Amino acid sequence: MSFLFSSRSSKTFKPKKNIPEGSHQYELLKHAEATLGSGNLRQAVMLPEGEDLNEWIAVNTVDFFNQINMLYGTITEFCTETSCAVMSAGPRYEYHWADGTNIKKPIKCSAPKYIDYLMTWVQDQLDDETLFPSKIGVPFPKNFLSVAKTILKRLFRVYAHIYHQHFDSVMQLQEEAHLNTSFKHFIYFIQEFNLIDRRELAPLQDLIEKLGSKDR
Repeated sequence: MSFLFSSRSSKTFKPKKNIPEGSHQYELLKHAEATLGSGNLRQAVMLPEGEDLNEWIAVNTVDFFNQINMLYGTITEFCTETSCAVMSAGPRYEYHWADGTNIKKPIKCSAPKYIDYLMTWVQDQLDDETLFPSKIGVPFPKNFLSVAKTILKRLFRVYAHIYHQHFDSVMQLQEEAHLNTSFKHFIYFIQEFNLIDRRELAPLQDLIEKLGSKDR
């Protein structure tokens, strides 16, 4: 959760998305942080008893956006148009951007450009009250799960890019423990609710298996 980074630089790539204090979602976030503090990530991602699945996914999606925002914010100076002319995750995986609205046909662009498009798009989804209602009693739309899955699939690509192209910089900054904990939490969460197709995870499959085996 975001509290993992409280001792570090507060620099973020995009403005942090806040969950309103006093709201039920804020209480859920606090519950998640408390369970995470216990160190058992498998348990921490489980749906709390009596809670709504959509709301739990919404709260965690916002939190993962904030975490990735902060992690990418620490390495933006190393991720440039020159160093990362394409958005890739190693030599075998390259991503082209399309959002279906402003850019309908996938375009090839640099990693910083792609991640800017991606994080701006995610931010727009999170700020849309019809998709991510923050008020009690306002129902989630029928397509919520599909939107959340697309958001998480795209956020995964930022982790994949950081691990493949910038892990040396992460180590120089001594942020690898934060990155690994954040990614492990993300993976356990998407596995718990089957939110990302296994094929999409291929660029980091070895790492995912390694992180999972440590808990067995």
